[in-house]
Amino acid sequence: MRPLNDMPEAARSAIRFVLTDIDDTLTSEGRLRAEAYLAMEQLQEHGMKVIPITGRPAGWCDHIARMWPVDAVVGENGAFFYRYDNAARKMLRRYCKDEAERAADKLKLTELQKTILQAVPGAAISADQAFREADLAVDFCEDVPPLPKEDISTIKALFEAAGAHAKISSIHVNGWFGDYDKLSMTEILFREEFGLELADIRDQVVFSGDSPNDAPMFGYFPHSVGVANVLDFRDELEAAPTWVTQGRGGSGFAELARFLLGK
Repeated sequence: MRPLNDMPEAARSAIRFVLTDIDDTLTSEGRLRAEAYLAMEQLQEHGMKVIPITGRPAGWCDHIARMWPVDAVVGENGAFFYRYDNAARKMLRRYCKDEAERAADKLKLTELQKTILQAVPGAAISADQAFREADLAVDFCEDVPPLPKEDISTIKALFEAAGAHAKISSIHVNGWFGDYDKLSMTEILFREEFGLELADIRDQVVFSGDSPNDAPMFGYFPHSVGVANVLDFRDELEAAPTWVTQGRGGSGFAELARFLLGK
């Protein structure tokens, strides 16, 4: 991981798309502060497309797609993308699985929830679970006292033993049934909404993130950027970002925006 300011000028000036995680990348201490929100708005005004790629739930993503200065949002670690058409006043929702498949998965996740909570005292189901369409989010530090890394690994292992995929973020372990992730749904979004093959334009994309569940994106994009707190997970990343900011969380994202805008 090299300092962001070492990115060559030719690479910086080629960026057209800014993809970003939300928790502890746009947020700081759990809050979306003005500097990060303003950074998204300025990037969009400059002509860049801004797209959050998050593990947060469908209910949140509906709000984000409607009201934030963004061009779309990928949610629940790749279960769907939402894009709001302002002219038509219509929300486009594209899921990886259909409604019947998601309903069947929810039944399996409900049983798995019982197993995890019994096996890992102190873990809790995320407060945003009621707004989810496709996954189960187990809270290990957002609204509960932080669990040790061993317990977090146990939660992930229980998901996987049941045949689910699982990813560790900075606050949750998210588990789901289905062969998708943040990257695969981002590819669908670019193909269906922008008429672009993501593989053809990787050099025009920045992805910013902070934690192990961002590894597929870090590994795919040559100009992936970790906000400084990604260093807290240095030994847990399957793939590391190319560049790293000086600032943590939303301050790091604002630093990235200033760099891309040449400020």
